[in-house]
Amino acid sequence: MEIDRGRSSPAYLTTAEVADYLRLKERKVYDLVRQGAMPCVRVTGKLLFPRQSIDLWLMNHLEGDRASSRPVPVVLAGSQDPLLEWAVRESGAGLALLCHGSGDGVRRLLAGEAMVAGLHLLDEQSGGYNRPEALGLSGMRDLVMVRWATRRQGLLLAPDNPLGIAGLEDLAGERVRLAHRQPDAGAQRLLTWLLARAGIDARRLRFTAHPSLNEDDLALAIRQGEADAGLGVEAAARRQGLAFVPLHEEAFDLALRRRSYFEPPIQRLLAFAREARFAERAEALGGYDIGELGRVVYNA
Repeated sequence: MEIDRGRSSPAYLTTAEVADYLRLKERKVYDLVRQGAMPCVRVTGKLLFPRQSIDLWLMNHLEGDRASSRPVPVVLAGSQDPLLEWAVRESGAGLALLCHGSGDGVRRLLAGEAMVAGLHLLDEQSGGYNRPEALGLSGMRDLVMVRWATRRQGLLLAPDNPLGIAGLEDLAGERVRLAHRQPDAGAQRLLTWLLARAGIDARRLRFTAHPSLNEDDLALAIRQGEADAGLGVEAAARRQGLAFVPLHEEAFDLALRRRSYFEPPIQRLLAFAREARFAERAEALGGYDIGELGRVVYNA
């Protein structure tokens, strides 16, 4: 089900409110917090309880929800994201990075080979992002999807844009060598959709011989002169000193099992993302809107 963010459900509960919500005494709530067993945040010395996290915590303790659980590798799979990679390192989350595209992340999550997967997969029919039923994830009865950021996608171009590329229609020129991603990568799916929407025949484009397996590889291919253009996020362009033409805004989400949401690596990462220096880094990288970061957008 999708999370309801209506006015009747405040984003944060006080200690008294969460005790009433859970039918517990306040003393028991304090005990659970002291044991690290209940999700909460501390603001100017006051305990606040994120409503969505409390709901997830309740569902995670339903009888049978953990019965079939088995340890999963502390791995972040899926799509590469510059802000996410930096946050994993700086937060000390301890997540190993294995980022080979959104499609690979879905497969590893289903196979129990990753704790969390970063996804930005477009549904070509609706234009929406990361719909579990479109990704083959609707069978996961404990699937949770958390918004990481809204990102700006566009054309990465050689510094100073020597070919004068202004949009997709300029990619059909004979001189333009186009870097590309593997077929099940989110960026490649988006490129196919954008080209079709613009009425551009992909067969007319001059693609490089081999796909780039992540954002950095694609940006480097352009920086080193192996390609003239490619689709990627603004942050990757800035990191390599490339020119950038914005084309599309997309949702980047974290997909994981409900029990994994409460594991220390995920909680450390999300806690770090609430710090001021995280917001400063997002601004410096460019192309990010983190206004909804941490919002649960799907809860099976």
